[in-house]
Amino acid sequence: MIKKVLIVDDDQEMLLSLNDGLEKYNESFSIIMAHDGQSAIDKLKATPISLVVTDLKMPKVNGFAVLSFIMEHYPEIPVIIITAYGTPDLEKRSQEGGAVGWIEKPFMVDDLAKKIITTLRKESEGGTLHGVSSGMFLQLIEVEQKSCTIRLLDKNSGQNGVLFFKDGELLDARTNNLQGKDAALDIFSWDNVTLSIQNDCPIQEKKIQGELQAILLDAMRIKDENKQKLKEAEASKLAAKTPPKTPMEQGEPTHAKPAKEAVTPGLAPKEPSKEPPPKPKEEQAPSRAMTEILRVKLNKEFGTRSGVIDIYQDKSWDPLIKKFIELNKILNAKDFKVAYLDIGQASDFILMPDKSTVVITVNPKSPKDRLLQTLMD
Repeated sequence: MIKKVLIVDDDQEMLLSLNDGLEKYNESFSIIMAHDGQSAIDKLKATPISLVVTDLKMPKVNGFAVLSFIMEHYPEIPVIIITAYGTPDLEKRSQEGGAVGWIEKPFMVDDLAKKIITTLRKESEGGTLHGVSSGMFLQLIEVEQKSCTIRLLDKNSGQNGVLFFKDGELLDARTNNLQGKDAALDIFSWDNVTLSIQNDCPIQEKKIQGELQAILLDAMRIKDENKQKLKEAEASKLAAKTPPKTPMEQGEPTHAKPAKEAVTPGLAPKEPSKEPPPKPKEEQAPSRAMTEILRVKLNKEFGTRSGVIDIYQDKSWDPLIKKFIELNKILNAKDFKVAYLDIGQASDFILMPDKSTVVITVNPKSPKDRLLQTLMD
């Protein structure tokens, strides 16, 4: 994935010179030009940018305004300052505003290229993963309590997104036109993504309320609903295009007269068959063996003190169980048996794989560790 570098300067000759001089580095990064601060802000809103190189002294919207906008809306984007008016005070102000580098005019194009490549390399020093499910990987971030900034590219839609984690906690998320929880829900619905990991988190404020698992579950629910709507829409289109069946195709009687049955002389005609219609097959009730076994097992171990509210089977949890099983395989862990979910509701959930996922709702004050150990034995 080629990184995009936004260069902002009101000097048109400078922009043309940089565009020509940096062309030989197009395998490392691509260049987007902006002739003033407002143009830079517009391009930041419209295009995923990995690095900004900006002049400070510009008419109308100057470099400090651009820097301030980036710190507020795109704190993950590093900024390199270029100026012909370098002073210790300007350098201090720009660094306080979030700039990571500084270069004075006049400079060699290759020197700027070296700074750009070094900054981009540092940004991606955490590594890159391709063709993974974001949900599975992000649960690892939570478990490992990592602080990092994760850039994502959805290969199916071409969308870009950014996630911010501090000590394993999701603080904020951004896509091209969304921010916060809405952006996270959108990102978590992506199946085939490239992840770039930067091993630090530039923001401190938590803008997304709720646990990561709860948001992942919500995203999966929305994704399934959207898939169902798409299937229904496709079925409606197909039905509209299909011509109506003729009576013959529908198995309805035609207007032709039925042939008379031949009658043997001296014998009465055969009575029409009066065989009873076939009985409808009885619907098979879902197997309750697993739920009953668990009910007996927990009652024997805990009596009335288990904190268990209900045990039932629910197919809507199957996609999440599938994700857990896939994650276990990635980690080379033992077979997945049980998961405990606290999603901020009045009850917590214990999930176990079966033909339909077994769901055990429990009181949050239940003996969680003992319950899980009993269920895994």
